[in-house]
Parts: sequence; C-alpha cells; structure tokens
Amino acid sequence: MKIMFVSAEVAPFSKVGGLADVVGSLPKVLEKMGHEVAVFTPLHGCIDQHKYGIEEIPNSKLTIDYSYGQYYFNLKMAKLPGTNVNVFFLDNSKYFAPFHEVYPRNIDTRYEHERFIAFSHAAIEYARLLNFKPDIIHSNDWHTAMIPVYMKVNYKDDPFFKEAKNFFSIHNIAYQGQWFDDLLYFAQLDHKDVWNCWGLEHFGMLNWMKGAINYSDKIIVVSPNYVNEIKTYEGGHGLDWTLNHNAHKLLGILNGVDYSVFNPETDKLIPKNYSVKNWKEKEVSKKAVLEKFGLPFEKDKPLIAVVSRLVEQKGFDLFGPVCEELKGLDAQFIILGTGAQHYEDMFRYLNDSSSNIRAKIDFCAELSNLMYAGADMFLMPSAFEPCGLSQLISLKYGTVPIVRATGGLDDTIVGYPMEGSDGFKFWNYSPYSMMDCIRYALDIFKDKKDWEMIVKNAMTADFSWDKSAAKYVEAYKEELGR
Repeated sequence: MKIMFVSAEVAPFSKVGGLADVVGSLPKVLEKMGHEVAVFTPLHGCIDQHKYGIEEIPNSKLTIDYSYGQYYFNLKMAKLPGTNVNVFFLDNSKYFAPFHEVYPRNIDTRYEHERFIAFSHAAIEYARLLNFKPDIIHSNDWHTAMIPVYMKVNYKDDPFFKEAKNFFSIHNIAYQGQWFDDLLYFAQLDHKDVWNCWGLEHFGMLNWMKGAINYSDKIIVVSPNYVNEIKTYEGGHGLDWTLNHNAHKLLGILNGVDYSVFNPETDKLIPKNYSVKNWKEKEVSKKAVLEKFGLPFEKDKPLIAVVSRLVEQKGFDLFGPVCEELKGLDAQFIILGTGAQHYEDMFRYLNDSSSNIRAKIDFCAELSNLMYAGADMFLMPSAFEPCGLSQLISLKYGTVPIVRATGGLDDTIVGYPMEGSDGFKFWNYSPYSMMDCIRYALDIFKDKKDWEMIVKNAMTADFSWDKSAAKYVEAYKEELGR
C-alpha cells in the first residue's frame, strides 16, 4: 500500500506532544512491513534543517489560488532517521518560516486556521506533483482535519485520488479547530456544500474536527477506552452526538513506544544503561537527576517525577489543595514542564517553599530521559488522557506509574495489587484520591519483594509499535476491501 501521513508535527524534526511521536514512529514500522509511506509536514522555523539534512527538491514551487490571491510553497525533503521513509517539508515564508514554535502563542486564531488550511491544501497538491498516488490518506487532529473534507467535496471527482481512503486520527478531542464560517471563503469551500450538521457546522461555528469525523472513511482513536469516553457528554467536548452518529467508523488502537528511542539498555542520554536483569542500576541515574535538581540523594527515599505540559487536562488542578501535604510526604518530587501561567507559578512556589520538591519550568528531552531513568515513580493524574506516552516510557525504564484511571492510562496500566500489576491507579478526579494513591505507592515501595515484582512487570510490558501497526494495516486493508 501507499500511505500518506499528514501532520502538524513529526518527531524528531518538530515536537510539542504525543502526535509528533506517533507520526515519527508508526511510518517506520509500516515501512518495515513492506508499505510505501510518505509524511507531509510544515517546515516550521524551529526545525534545524542542517542537523537533519533537509534539502530542497528542485522545481518544486507550488502556487495555489485562493479567495484573496495566491499562496506559494516550496518543497524540501529528508529521511525519517534510520529509515527510507520520505518526509516532505512544506516551506512557506508567510505561514511557517517566520515562527520558531510549532504552535506560536501570540498569533491570531484566524491566522492559525489560515496556516493549516493552506498547508492541507498544498499537501494534497504536492502528492499529485510528486505522483505519489495514495491508497490511504491519514490525517491527524484538527490541523489537518480539512483534508478529508477537501477529499470528499472539492476532490471527489478527481481521478488521481479516486481510490484513496481517508483516515483521521483523534489524538485529543478537546482541540477541535473552531472559527466563524467566513473562513469557508478562504478555504474555497462552498457554504451550501458543507454548512449543515452533517458537515462543518457546529452550533453556528465552523468546526474542522467535526468535519473530519463526518467526512472520513475511518476514524482512529488512540486508545480503546478513549473511544467510549468521547462518545459521552462528559468526554466528547460537544462532539458526542456526532461521534455516536459516526460510531461505526470509530476504531481504538493504542499508541506504541519507539523502543529504539526510549530504551534504558541503549539510551545515550543516561549515565549508565540497565535492563530488567540489573534494574537497580537505576540508582546511578537517580543520583545524577537529583544533582540536576539540587536535591540530596537518600537511598531509601522514593523519587517521584512529573514530565508534562502544565495544562488543565494533565490534572494539575489536583495539586493546589494538597500543596502542604505534598511538602510533608517522605518522598522527593521533581517536575519538568511548561504551560499555563498559574500552574507554572504554583510549581515555582513549591520549588521555593519546600525541601523535597523541585521544579524546572522548561522542557529538555535530555533531562526528561534522565528523569524517566532516575525516578522511582512517575505521576500522571490526568483529567482525561486519550492515550498517553509518558506512562509507557516510564514502564520501560522501570519507573512505576501512578495514574488516574482514564482513557489510555486505564488501558495500559495494571494497578497494584492486581495480577501482573505494573503501577498504581486511582479513579476519582480528586486531590485526596490522588494523595491516597501516592501514599499507598509509598507504602508498597518499602516492601522490596513486591516492589521488585512491580518494576519487573513494568519493564517487560510490551507496548512496541509492532502490535499497533499490525492493527493499522488490518484497518487500512479492510477499508480498501483487500
């Protein structure tokens, strides 16, 4: 099969969240399975073109007419590291090149929509220009949700794309891409074709995510449990009716982990490699990460890590009411992340007012890997979590997850004392439920025999992309009738 992925971010070139990891990992495995895969992504100003060997493709200038004039793209290319997968970077001097963030914070919302409308339109046209005739066009999240709409409306009679099936992945239903319907004019979509409840209209607003759900042939949701959650009033963020109407299209497939990147046996970013056979060598990384955060090493004191975007979804509302209790625990905490100002301020306060909690309001891949390796436990109290990658990485590093049982966290973690337990779970979205679960984990940490069992279960859990990729291929073939 020829498979075309379109995404706003692709690891390792550009990364904000788990979307980048999925689109940077899944194509690798699909290629190994014998499929021809191409990835299309914007050339963001933050991408290090020299580092990744990104080169311009000659004679690749593309001009697209739109309602207010024209926009122009050039095409550049590199290989996904360690593979023959072509990654095509769409270069635009107005919409992407000037910005040193994937999602610039201080730009107008309409302008953000224009950026991704232009990108999505250009990605379709570049597939034709490259003569890459896809069997599958796989779009991801609202930034590329225009593609299935375009394919079923503006390109429905185009012979080049006639056989292509449109897949759309929901990585996070909360981000839907909503704006006023005047944007349809810019997008070159006829109001009468798409402005209804079966199209893009959502309570008087244009909603790209809704459009992708309605127009796609198949919708991949990034964990089985999240499929059920988003069909509820509480979890659907306003799209529960649309999702239930399209329930026959929904398929939950867990994300995987790229163990060529996240593996304590081979990780070059940690001071000493280790495996399940000598997992206690984690202590070397523990000493190193504590030094980085300015905390003393205490052999029998558990270290709990948080690596996350500091946003409401990730459960940081739970910390405020129990700040003083966290300070009093016989454990150390290290936090790494950036996000909403009030969460950043809260963690700065904890950093400055406690002897056992340190926070770095930053993001650094090298430090995050050291935290995965050096911590004893990894805390993820998410309000909702479509799949989650951090808990899967922490399992591999023998860092026991403490999670709220929601979405992919509930799918992937077996809570102690269940058979095969590899972590700890709490259900109620409450600061006191979180604290009870942390205290329970700290108590079990003292039981060396049980703790070793949990760590070994965690490190031997298999969430490689091989399993998930096979399910993607099965879904692709089923949709193509093969």
